Amino acid sequence: MFKVDLIEQCKRNNRKAQMQLYNQYCNGMYMVSKRFLNNSAEAEDAVQDAFIKAFKNLNQYKAEVTFGAWLKRIVINTCIDYLKSKKQQLVELKDVHLKVIDNEDNEWLVEDNVTIEIIKKTINTLKDKYKYVLMLYLVEGYDHQEISEILGITIVNSRTQLSRGKLQLQELLKKKNYVKGY
Repeated sequence: MFKVDLIEQCKRNNRKAQMQLYNQYCNGMYMVSKRFLNNSAEAEDAVQDAFIKAFKNLNQYKAEVTFGAWLKRIVINTCIDYLKSKKQQLVELKDVHLKVIDNEDNEWLVEDNVTIEIIKKTINTLKDKYKYVLMLYLVEGYDHQEISEILGITIVNSRTQLSRGKLQLQELLKKKNYVKGY
């Protein structure tokens, strides 16, 4: 069954088609959720909630973007809502080195001995508005237009919060001598 046909079947509440679509995307969406929520059970719950929201609102999907991109936004919004409601501030990073571009477009890297745990703790000390933009931009790869839609802020705010978040992250890492070349 083609994806378009599958989505049309899901819109008609075909449970078999919904299960097929769920099976196709659940693992990928779980990985996205896990990056925001450090707890496996919470990540699974968020994915389940996101799929429920997606199936309830499937008629709003207009195929302007891929279904996976549309669903991923729902998952991220569900995770952010969950974090806000629980006042938890966790993030999971896969890369050992965090590479960031500062305001002058200069790259800076953390020292080789810096662990993921240190980076997570440092990011978790940032204000939510900076942390969420950093996660969406650096970890998830969204652009400012997408971030503005996801977080309900302007593109200018997204750019500003990213810039300020990077500077704060760099300063915090610099104070601990975790940034190369400083």
